[in-house]
Amino acid sequence: MKKLRISVVQYLNTAPLVHGFVYGPLKGKYELSFTLPSKCADDLRDGLADVAIIPAIEYQRIENLVMLPDLAIAAKRRVRSLLIVSRKPIQEVASIALDRSSRSTQALTRILCAEHWHIAPKFSEETLSTPSMLEHSDAALLIGDPALRLAISIANYATLGAAGELMCNADKAGINANGPLHIYDVVQEWRRLSGLPAVLAVWAARRDSITAEVAADFAASKAYGVAHLEEIAEAAADELGLPADELLTYLRENIDYSLSGENLAGLELYYCLAAKLGLIPNANAIEWASLRRDIRTDKLRAAQG
Repeated sequence: MKKLRISVVQYLNTAPLVHGFVYGPLKGKYELSFTLPSKCADDLRDGLADVAIIPAIEYQRIENLVMLPDLAIAAKRRVRSLLIVSRKPIQEVASIALDRSSRSTQALTRILCAEHWHIAPKFSEETLSTPSMLEHSDAALLIGDPALRLAISIANYATLGAAGELMCNADKAGINANGPLHIYDVVQEWRRLSGLPAVLAVWAARRDSITAEVAADFAASKAYGVAHLEEIAEAAADELGLPADELLTYLRENIDYSLSGENLAGLELYYCLAAKLGLIPNANAIEWASLRRDIRTDKLRAAQG
């Protein structure tokens, strides 16, 4: 039988979800490809993947998808890997450069501007490099491992600003700008607006791709990853050149991998506000994967038995 094709984000925060597929007992069972969040969504839309970890907003933009239950990349209060870095207080910002690799956080930034900060900046979509991220805009959205690297690097220098943001001189942050920077954690700001966690990415699939066995494998891969967070952090420390203890704290305390209770409530509110602002056509109800049995596999096993 042809292997199921899975498109995976290549950031650290996704590693626990797929650790069982890459290193555990499920290694080799599925065909994995690693790329950017936006490309994962495109692969699923274009039929190049059967299952993908996609930006949460893309679930509402791609037709005929189902969501796998209780699997997500979420954050309860502060995430450190989604940052808005600004030359000035956010209420004074007139332009924001959005990292083109994550459409979900782009949408979240637009929601925060409209509903939380009540500003209407000009947005541009760019491929950002940390040193030059503020060359053309008042502020910029930085995501993923580069944002986490920035958050870790300024931890010993940053102070709290008037609105609860971090303040740090641009030279300490390695950014080509003058004077102090205002650094806003996107999830922390969403929490202040909504009182709920932020769901950043979800496992989504074509309706006919998910069986009970496949869903169980995804849950098992996550469980295997969560049980091996220290190992994941140590490997990432070598790759990223960052302290293993900081990465372990990030994986344990900043990221949550469930999709129930208040995480689900946060996702549903996010969809409602995105629809209100015209970022998606409608806030459609989530369709969960139907955990049907794979009759073909059952017959094959019966014949072999």
